[in-house]
Amino acid sequence: MKNLSYWEQQTFLQGADVVIIGAGLVGLTAAIYLRQLRPTARVLVLERDTLPNGASTKNAGFACFGSISELREQELRGGTDGLLRVVQARWEGLRRLRELLGDEAINYRPEGGYELFRPEEATLATTCREHLGYYNALLAPIIGHANIFRDASTQLPALGLGGVQVMLENTAEGSLDTGRMMLTLLQRVWAAGVTVLHGCPVLGVEAGTAGVRVQLDGLELTVEQVLVATNAFSHQLVPELDVVPGRGQVLVTEPIPGLHLPGTFHYDKGYTYFRQVGERVLLGGGRNLDFQAEETTEPGLTPVVQQRLEQLLHEVIVPGRRPRIDYRWSGVMAFGRELEPIIREVQPGLFVAVRCNGMGVALGAGSGWQAAQLMC
Repeated sequence: MKNLSYWEQQTFLQGADVVIIGAGLVGLTAAIYLRQLRPTARVLVLERDTLPNGASTKNAGFACFGSISELREQELRGGTDGLLRVVQARWEGLRRLRELLGDEAINYRPEGGYELFRPEEATLATTCREHLGYYNALLAPIIGHANIFRDASTQLPALGLGGVQVMLENTAEGSLDTGRMMLTLLQRVWAAGVTVLHGCPVLGVEAGTAGVRVQLDGLELTVEQVLVATNAFSHQLVPELDVVPGRGQVLVTEPIPGLHLPGTFHYDKGYTYFRQVGERVLLGGGRNLDFQAEETTEPGLTPVVQQRLEQLLHEVIVPGRRPRIDYRWSGVMAFGRELEPIIREVQPGLFVAVRCNGMGVALGAGSGWQAAQLMC
C-alpha cells in the first residue's frame, strides 16, 4: 500500500461513499444490495487475503437451518421465540441466496439432510424422535409445509454406513458448491459496479465528524459509511462485540468408487458433518473435542480433531476402508451468547454485520440484505 501509483489511488481507492470490510458472503451480498438501494453510491470492498480467510470459501456447503438435536439445544438456550426468529432468518437467508445467484450457478441440490445416531446416543435419538411432530408443527409456518422432519432409519442399509442405529431426515435441507457460490458472487459484485480489492488489510476504523476513517498500511480513507463484515475477525476492529471465534477443520478424501451418500449428514449434535462431493467424502467439525483450542482465528489442524474425523470416516462413513486424504484445511466461524447475528450501527456511520453462529451459508445473504437496508 506504500507504493501505490497516482493511477491506482485515484482509480481504485478514492471517491468511495461506502467501504465494506470483508469480501465474504455477508460483505459481498451487502455490496450488491447497497447498489440496488443506492444506485449512485460508490461501494468499495476491502479484503485482506487472496480469498476470504473465515468460512465463506472454506465451509462444507450445507444449506441447512438445524437438525432436531441442534434445534432442541438452541430452543433451550434462546427460548422458543428466539429459535423461531433465527430459523426464520436462516430460511429467509437461504431463499435470498438462491434467488440472488440462481440454483444452477451455485449447484444447489435439495437432497435432504440426515442426522445420525449410533447406539451410544440411543437416549438422544429417542428424545429427538419424540420431538419430530413438535418441530414439524412449530416450523411449518416458516418452511411452508408440515412434513419437514421424519424417521428415515429404514434407508440406512442402502447407504452402507457402519454402526448407525437411527437416522432422522430433514426434507427441506440441501447442499451447494461453496466455490461456485463465491465465484458467482464476485462476478455479480463487479457487474454491479462495485470495486473489490484483495490483499488490503484494514488496520483500524474510527467514526468522526467528517465521516468514518479507514486506516490501511500507509494510507487513510474517509468515507460516509463503513460496514465491518469480518465475522470472527471483527474483534480486531470493533473489540466490544460479543463474538467468539470457532475454528472448523475439514478434510476431503480421494475418489471412492461406488460411494452413495445423497444428501447432507449431521452427527454429534451437528458438531460433525459430512457429505459426498463428486466421488469423494467431505468430512468436518470436531471443535467440541477441545473448545478452548478451537477458539482461535489462526488457521491450523490439530491431531485430536483430525484423528477423530478419520476414525469416523473408517468406522461409520466407509466402514473397513481407509481412503487417502487428499485435502485438509480449516475455516473460522463466529459464535456468541445469542443465536441471532449482530447487525447494527455501533458508531455514527460505522456498521457491523457479524456472528452467524456456524450457519453462515444460511444467514449470509439475509445478513447482507439487513445491513444494506440499515445503511440506507
